[in-house]
Amino acid sequence: MKSAIIIAGATGDLSHRKLIPALNYLYCRKMIDQETMIIGSGRGELTDEEFRGRFATNCQFSDRLYYHQGLEGIKEYLDGFGEFERVICFLSIPPQAYSSTAAVLAKEGFGEEALIVIEKPFGHNFETASILNSELTESFREEQIYRNDHYLAKETVQNIMVFRFANTIFEAIWNNRYVESILIEGYEELGLEERAAYYDSAGSLRDMIQNHLMQLLCLVTMEPPVNLDAQEISRQKVDILKSLKIDKCSKGQYEGYRLEKGVDPDSTTDTAAEVKARIENFRWSGVPIIMRTAKAASRTETRIVVTFKNIPRLLFNSEGEIAHNRIIITVQPNEGIMLDVAGKVPGINLEIGRSKMNFSLRQSYEGDIPEAYQKLLLDAINGDRTLFVSADETELSWKALEPFLEGGEPFLYRKGKTPFPRD
Repeated sequence: MKSAIIIAGATGDLSHRKLIPALNYLYCRKMIDQETMIIGSGRGELTDEEFRGRFATNCQFSDRLYYHQGLEGIKEYLDGFGEFERVICFLSIPPQAYSSTAAVLAKEGFGEEALIVIEKPFGHNFETASILNSELTESFREEQIYRNDHYLAKETVQNIMVFRFANTIFEAIWNNRYVESILIEGYEELGLEERAAYYDSAGSLRDMIQNHLMQLLCLVTMEPPVNLDAQEISRQKVDILKSLKIDKCSKGQYEGYRLEKGVDPDSTTDTAAEVKARIENFRWSGVPIIMRTAKAASRTETRIVVTFKNIPRLLFNSEGEIAHNRIIITVQPNEGIMLDVAGKVPGINLEIGRSKMNFSLRQSYEGDIPEAYQKLLLDAINGDRTLFVSADETELSWKALEPFLEGGEPFLYRKGKTPFPRD
């Protein structure tokens, strides 16, 4: 399929670090049409050669890069290269410009052939998310709007559905009869890293839990979809979000945050958050769910821990010493799935210890694990919305968190320390 990709905001950091390298990867492996055009758009005046010189490319990929100043006239410019069956418009721009930019693209004449890809955040709260979704659909149909949450394209995250629904041994115990609790946590060692302008108006609850961790929760707890159609999978995630109830939210801030460049000296923005929730449906009623996140933590790690109820106090567990079985799904950095079970410690005496059955992606497969944007861009080019987020998902996620978004003095924690226990 002959496609064109327009990157609005192509001179920014996302294009340099993620988008152009991902497209270069796909092009070199012939995973996209070799006639695919990539048009960068920005406010500055650049020649094609100057634009190409900003990126390290190979396989003659740079010959596919072009530059157009601004979006006015870009449809006519693109038409000069022929007809394209699909035009992917990636909005690598500030979120407040999403709807106005979509309107410009529609006014330029882009229609059914166009897809609009936008980055998070999708709004600032329930009201702004609803307004943004409404404004976007004034220019393009919902089916043409691809809301990008790059966590969904991570290999381990894609493996969650396969792990659950392609293996009979897990489905029978994946419910409140056997599961004691679900923990989802995402920690970063990094602090603000030049993101104060955005982060101080957002915070960890908005930046991590509302999107990334909520999506992980949906995949871990949703009912089996009837098929793998994007709408059907979204429907199952929406059902989870409709039944999600949040009981408590705690917010923290690392010491010294208010002294960071660009941060309000009186800021109460959270750099850590813990949400305690439950899902009020037949499968999960009574199972506590915890979502945690923190910046400037002691480690960088995103993982899901499903803890199972313990065995009766009989036989090997008469004193209650055997640890709970757990399934630990590590999203990053060491992608894999671990089954934590009890086993006999080798030796003469009968001693029970913990055995870890570890499935590591990096050890199990040769070659590179695809980077998230490679998968997301390829899916967008192919018109596959499975790994993108629907309007209903964004709004329901905001709605669940709405009572906890504003207000409150955060507790303090030391920079370089994780403010929550490691379960």
